[in-house]
Amino acid sequence: MSDDSQQPIIVKKVKKGGAAGHGGAWKIAYADFVTAMMAFFLLMWLLSSTAEGDLKGIADHFKTPLLVAMLGGSGAGDATSIIPGGGEDLTRSHGQVKRGETEVDKKKLDLKALREEFERQEKQRLMTLKADIEALIDASPTLKQFKNQLLIDITTEGLRIQIVDEQNRPMFDSASSELKPYTKQILREIGPLLNKMENRISLSGHTDAMPYAGGDKGFGNWELSTNRANSSRRELILGGLDDAKILRVNGFASTVLYDAAQPLNPINRRISIVVLNKRTEEAILNDGREVPIEAVTDGAPALPAETQ
Repeated sequence: MSDDSQQPIIVKKVKKGGAAGHGGAWKIAYADFVTAMMAFFLLMWLLSSTAEGDLKGIADHFKTPLLVAMLGGSGAGDATSIIPGGGEDLTRSHGQVKRGETEVDKKKLDLKALREEFERQEKQRLMTLKADIEALIDASPTLKQFKNQLLIDITTEGLRIQIVDEQNRPMFDSASSELKPYTKQILREIGPLLNKMENRISLSGHTDAMPYAGGDKGFGNWELSTNRANSSRRELILGGLDDAKILRVNGFASTVLYDAAQPLNPINRRISIVVLNKRTEEAILNDGREVPIEAVTDGAPALPAETQ
């Protein structure tokens, strides 16, 4: 037997790995794809919900980012964007601009809300003043006996205090602007209370429908009602009312009757004191013309006065 037959035979086995297609790399790729699609749809939603002005600001930012960052404006992080607001409704108008809404529209809405809040607070202050005057009447032995002749209410012009005649207790001497002593006392006690608010005062005199006896001499109910209003103004000031608070004094004769069904009723002879709200005050100062909301100070947009 030869030497070759004595040599051992060696067999080498090579272990092959699994096919690449059976690994998990495709899952990572699919997750990246889904994430990209979510980001794409989110971007589309944000673009469809953004106002036109904000889109222009974003475009300007990418064109000249340094300029937008330095000058500010829409797209530079201001409050007009709906994205920072969050909350329950991204298209709400409070502090933000709705889609399709301009800055001018937003400003009008803000000023309207401001006016409504101011008028609500002002009415509350007038109600407090009304309660203070009623408390003064109940606490004063002098005023309490005239309680039925003191009519206090809230009107579209403000807080109105009316001092009216009774059959046996007139405020003035007959056919005269001379105040009765008790009428003077009423006005002097009310005067200081009217200083509690900064609102201006309007005074009006009224008569009943009985023609003034001396009307043929050029002096009638118009002159009489005006003189009575002015006499009341003087007594209020003597009682402590600041003279600068008087904005208007006028006479209406018998044109605005308290009891229109009975034109000769003594209650029609009265003095009306109105603590004016801001809306009426501004209308008077501007001769009844409508005042732009932006022109009114203290957050009190003005509108024309309304009829009582």
